[in-house]
Amino acid sequence: MAHILLVDDEKVARALYGDFLTGAGHQVTAVGTSADAREALLRQKFDLVVTDLILPQSDGMELLQFVKVEHPGVEVVVITALDKVDPAVRAIKYGASDYLVKPINPEVLANAVTRGLNNRSVLTENVELRRYVALLETAQRMALTLDREKLLNTACLAFSQACEAPAVMAVLKKDEGWHVEANHGLPEGEATEKLADEIEALLQEGFEIKGQELAVTLPSPFKTAWLVPAVNGDDALGAVVMLFSDDMPELSLASAGTLARHLGLALRNVGKFAEVEDLVYLDDLTHLFNSRYLELVLEKEFRNVPPPEGKAFSLLFLDLDYFKSVNDTHGHVIGSKLLVEVSRILKGCVRDGDVLCRWGGDEYVALLRGTDSGGALKVAERIRRSIENHKFLAREGFGLTITTCIGVASWPEHAQDKATLLDFADRAMYRGKKGTRNIIYMAAKGLEATPAARHHTAAPTPAAAATDDQTQP
Repeated sequence: MAHILLVDDEKVARALYGDFLTGAGHQVTAVGTSADAREALLRQKFDLVVTDLILPQSDGMELLQFVKVEHPGVEVVVITALDKVDPAVRAIKYGASDYLVKPINPEVLANAVTRGLNNRSVLTENVELRRYVALLETAQRMALTLDREKLLNTACLAFSQACEAPAVMAVLKKDEGWHVEANHGLPEGEATEKLADEIEALLQEGFEIKGQELAVTLPSPFKTAWLVPAVNGDDALGAVVMLFSDDMPELSLASAGTLARHLGLALRNVGKFAEVEDLVYLDDLTHLFNSRYLELVLEKEFRNVPPPEGKAFSLLFLDLDYFKSVNDTHGHVIGSKLLVEVSRILKGCVRDGDVLCRWGGDEYVALLRGTDSGGALKVAERIRRSIENHKFLAREGFGLTITTCIGVASWPEHAQDKATLLDFADRAMYRGKKGTRNIIYMAAKGLEATPAARHHTAAPTPAAAATDDQTQP
């Protein structure tokens, strides 16, 4: 059964056509003017409009144009007493599904209505199919994204478009808590921050896996906040909160469910990728970063802070003194345990934002962000003294002592590129190894190049040579 709007200024015609369409099983609303037809279209949903071309105050052609613009899913059958070609061509051009000339045989009207409804059904199915295909393509793009930040921004935009949500917030589960990590359609400011805090607190209390409306304080013009969890198996890895200025559209929930399932899969993939990435960039023994990671972070540091605007940063190159004797005397197992203990001492001597790496063997490198050579010397001395005074493997009954040589090089004071900075720090450390050991040297012109056997990466760039700036214990 279809809901049909019949528009004709002749009462007899309305009764005749209305009775026939009702008898054919349709629900009919009959009106006599274009203005009444517009009001009816605003109040109710119709599947098809049957309208006369000649109407009081406004003709049927204007009504046809109004329907196709404001209600594009509604088909229109035009009827008229004018047996002329030109109005028929115009009607079809403006989107009418059929054009009938009075007097109209009931069977002809029935066929026209059936064709119009069939057209509408096909078009609706095509629109739904295109919408579903677009939804799947968007969901698949999310599932294949392995960068967490890019994924969350993509998800916010996808939920906004597919679910007709003016604003969207993406929330992740991290460290046993929930944190809003991205949003689309919300300005920065106190209201957005307050909303994020409320959402995080509510999620901490628990939520329904199927989704739910949230009772939160919404900034104008929003009226509804709807939460959709991104689930992988039984675990909620994240969630999306959609904000609407009115009630949530009916189709939005189904679209949101599809996107949320793919977002859950994507978050799982991102987590797995991060685990693999950790294995690639972490040292197996000490669980510090390795030289491969240092190369990446140095590359980023130089790319993000070009001179002269960038803040200074420094490298400390450390090598343990006479470590071979520990292995020779106590064995490699004890030597490995000592290296792990050294890494713990180093962590206690630098800040959270600094980067610690095991360069290889008994060598370590520390990248000190936002630290010039003067600050780096202080950190280096703290490390040197901490290692010198520590009793290693005391719990195992050894109480070993060891010292270290440290080379210091800073950007932009000593070098303008990654390879030279590493080479200068290495040269400064090697200067200490050739002297008294247990010492700190600052990079400077004139320092001897390190032996080729020490090069863990490509041969260093030619370094300027020079004086020995040193800090002795």
